[in-house]
Amino acid sequence: MLANELREKFLEYFKEKGHKVIPSASLVPENDPTALFTSAGMQPLVPYLLGEKHPMGNRIADAQKCIRTDDIDEVGDKVHHTFFEMLGNWSLGNHVKPDGHGAGYFKKEAIEWSFEFLTGKNWLGLDKERLAMSVFAGDNDAPFDQEAYDKWVEIGIQPDRIAKLPKKNNWWGPGESGPCGPDTEMFYWTGSLPAPDKFDDKNAAWVEIWNDVFMQYSLKDGVYTPLIQKNVDTGMGLERMLAVINGFDDNYKTDLFLPIIKKIEELSGKTYEGNEKEFRIIADHVKAAVFAISDGVIPSNKGAGYVVRRLIRRSIVKANQLGIKDNFTAELANIVFGIYEGIYFDAVIPAEAGIQENTTLDPRAPLSSRTAGPEDDKGSRKIGIVAELEKEEVKFKKTLREGLKIIAEQKEVSGKILFDLYQSFGLPLEISTEEFKSRGIEINNSTIQQFNDELKAHQELSRTASAGMFKGGLAESGEMATKYHTASHLLLSALQKIVDPNIIQKGSNITAERLRLDFNSSEKLTPEQIKEIEDLVNEQIKKDLPVLLEEMTLTEAKNSGAKGIFDSKYGERVKVYTIGPSIDCPSTPSGHSGPREFFSREICGGPHVSNTSELGHFSIIKEESSGAGIRRIKAVLK
Repeated sequence: MLANELREKFLEYFKEKGHKVIPSASLVPENDPTALFTSAGMQPLVPYLLGEKHPMGNRIADAQKCIRTDDIDEVGDKVHHTFFEMLGNWSLGNHVKPDGHGAGYFKKEAIEWSFEFLTGKNWLGLDKERLAMSVFAGDNDAPFDQEAYDKWVEIGIQPDRIAKLPKKNNWWGPGESGPCGPDTEMFYWTGSLPAPDKFDDKNAAWVEIWNDVFMQYSLKDGVYTPLIQKNVDTGMGLERMLAVINGFDDNYKTDLFLPIIKKIEELSGKTYEGNEKEFRIIADHVKAAVFAISDGVIPSNKGAGYVVRRLIRRSIVKANQLGIKDNFTAELANIVFGIYEGIYFDAVIPAEAGIQENTTLDPRAPLSSRTAGPEDDKGSRKIGIVAELEKEEVKFKKTLREGLKIIAEQKEVSGKILFDLYQSFGLPLEISTEEFKSRGIEINNSTIQQFNDELKAHQELSRTASAGMFKGGLAESGEMATKYHTASHLLLSALQKIVDPNIIQKGSNITAERLRLDFNSSEKLTPEQIKEIEDLVNEQIKKDLPVLLEEMTLTEAKNSGAKGIFDSKYGERVKVYTIGPSIDCPSTPSGHSGPREFFSREICGGPHVSNTSELGHFSIIKEESSGAGIRRIKAVLK
C-alpha cells in the first residue's frame, strides 16, 4: 500500500462515519505561543476541544503535518522522524445533540471504529490475532478505565492481550493545565508468528500503531475535574502505519522516503545498506526543512529558524561523510515535492528553481523529464524553498571547511575543543572524532566525558532560557496572544490599503509579547509607509470597532469579500471575522479608496477580541526580509 492510498482510506472511512475532513494546519502554530512547531494533531484544534464551536461540526477527521524537535538526535534509527503526518479523527463533545453536522461520540464508537478500520477487509485488513491493546490502570487522580477495557473484551480481544498501564503510558495531557484524560493504545505484532498470547509492552516487536485519547478531565493547579465537554482525539502516525502494513521493519523503505533514498544513492555512489544512519538523517532532515520553509520558517539563529538551520546543517555533515561534495539539497527538495505532489505541493517544478531537470516524481516510476508550466504562486513558493536551502548549504559548507581546517591544526584534543567544534561549527561529535582519528589522534573516554559535560551544561542553560515559553500548556494561549491575533488582521488589511491590494499573508507567529506577520513583497517598506500603517491601525483601534464572527460556506465567504489563501484547502464551512466599517485611507492604491462596508474581513479560526478598543496602542518595531519575495513585520501592543 502506498502512502496516498492509506491517507485516503483513513479519511474516506471517517467520512462514511459522518466526519468532515479538514485540511492540515500550518506547521507554525498561529494561535499557540507555547510551541515552536505544530507537533501533534490536536494542537490546531485546542479552541474546539475547550468548547468553541467548529464550523464543520462535531465530527472531524484530518491528516496533520507535524514536526517534533525533542528527539532530533534519535533520528537515524528505523522509526524516528522529525517531520511526520498524524492521521486523526475527532469528536468535539459527546453531549452535543445532532445539529446537521453529526453528533459527538465517545469511547464506545471510537473503539469500535478503530477496530473496524484496522481489521476490516475493505480497509486495512490487519490480522486481529496480531493485535494487542493497553488501557489506563487508574491512580489517585482518575479511576481504571473500565469502559475501554470492557469494550475491547466485547469486541473479542483476549484479556491477556489488554495491558493495564499507568499514567506515563496511557494518559494524555498538554502540560501543566488543559484538557486531558486516559487513552487506549493499539499495538501490532511484527515478530515471527504466531504472536504471543500475552501482550508485553516492553517487547519491541509489539509496535504501537494507533492511540485513542478520551479527554474527560481538565487539569488546573494540580486538580483534575470532569470536563463538561468530553472529546475523542485519535492519532495514527502515517509513516509508522505504512511500514507495518507493508511488512517493513524500517519506515524509510516506504514510498514516503524510498525516492529520496534512491537519489542519495545516486548522488553519493553508495548504497543504503551499510550507510542507513546517514541516509536516514539526510532524508528526514531535508524533508522536514522543506516543509518548515514552505510554512514560512526561514533558517536563522533563534527559535524555529534555528531548528531548521540545525536540520539542514546535520544533513550537510552526513552528506559530506558519504562523499557528496556538490550541492544536493535542491535535488532532494525536488524529490520531496514529487512525493507529496497533489497533497501539499503542486505538480509543476519550475526551471527557475535551480534544478537541472524538471521531472514527474512518481515514487513508483522512473524519473522522466517534463516541461515546466507557467509559474504560479505555488511555483514561486517552490523557488523560494529551494533558494533558502541552497543559500544555507553554500554558507554552511564554508563553515564546515573552516571547522575541518581547525581540526587539521590540532596536535591534541580536549573535550572543550570537541564542544567548540560542535557549538561554533556545527560538527557533531562523531564527525570530529573520525577526523581526529584519521590524523592519528586518539580520543579517550575521559575526553568524550568532558565533551558530554560541556554539552549537558549548554543544554541545561538552553532549557532554562526557554522554560517560560512552554510553561503554560497548550490551553493557555493567553489574553495578549488573542489581542495580537486580532491586531494581525488589522495590520494585514492596512498593508493592503497602504502598500498593495494584492498583498497576502505568507506566515504568522503570535506570542504573548508580539505579533509577526510575513507577506509577499520584494520592496522594503519606507519609513513613511510604516508610519501610515501604524496610524491606520491605531485609528481603527480608537474607533471601538466590533469584531464579528459569522459561519458560512466557503463560496459565501468569497462572495462576501472575505480574504483568504484560496489555493489552500479550506473545509466546506468556514469562520469569517469582520472588523467594523472602513474609512477613506491616505495613499490608498487606485481603485481601493472610498468608503467600504468593513475594514477587515478574513477567513480565520480565531481567537479574537470582541472590540478593537481592547487592543491598546499598535507599534511596528521591525520590518525586514524573510526570504525571496517575502517581507516580515514584527509589532507590539502597548
